[in-house]
Amino acid sequence: MGFTTKWTGIRVTDLLNLSGLKPEAKYIAFKTADGYSTSLPLEYLQENRLLLAFGINDLTLPPERGFPLQLVAKDRYGYKWAKWVTEIEATDEDRLGYWESRGYSNRARVGDLPFG
Repeated sequence: MGFTTKWTGIRVTDLLNLSGLKPEAKYIAFKTADGYSTSLPLEYLQENRLLLAFGINDLTLPPERGFPLQLVAKDRYGYKWAKWVTEIEATDEDRLGYWESRGYSNRARVGDLPFG
């Protein structure tokens, strides 16, 4: 079961480009206020024009939804939808985040098995 939501935010790749993204960057790691982390391939972020959301349904993103920023990770399982994002790092190597280091799939593609 899903739901339809209007997200307001900035494209992750626009933010990265403004910050001077280096050509060797292949993965983007997201860290959150509560110590959570996850990463996604830069190519996936670019192809899907993913947002760092600061608003939901024309309202400021509430704390329980991830204020100040929540990653909107289209077609990925919920553990890729990082809430309370406070840090973003571009890297040339993939990093396992909180759940991925515990056996969850790093791809996290909806419809695939979430483990292994």
